[in-house]
Amino acid sequence: MNLSDYEEIKDILVTEFDEFWKPSILESELKSENSKYIVAKENGKIVGFAGLWFSPVDAEITNIVTKKTERKRGIGKALLDRLIEMAREAKRDNISLEVNENNVPAGSLYEKAGFEIAGIRKKYYNGKDNAIIMTKYL
Repeated sequence: MNLSDYEEIKDILVTEFDEFWKPSILESELKSENSKYIVAKENGKIVGFAGLWFSPVDAEITNIVTKKTERKRGIGKALLDRLIEMAREAKRDNISLEVNENNVPAGSLYEKAGFEIAGIRKKYYNGKDNAIIMTKYL
């Protein structure tokens, strides 16, 4: 993902991709040396994107987002698989993420990919929903 991709989707992030960060946060992530973002495109249009933040020893998935109209087509899984591959290529020890306890489809996707529950962040989302911390050792 680059800044031109960001320009393409910045005005539709909230409406087309669900509750997401403010566009300015994504823009700053794209400019960070520690972050890498990828996009999934179909017919030249972005249908999903995902981000990875690198520390010296591990990687953290910042988000995996699929356009509302394109869900249940395997786009999220393809993005997740690529993020795992990127972490391995960067020789990181593990990859982790946080998922809303109420997001059962995402939690199931991560479990199938080999992530294990490592902890819980109480009331992490909107001050009410817990975040489940999941890790996959590479």
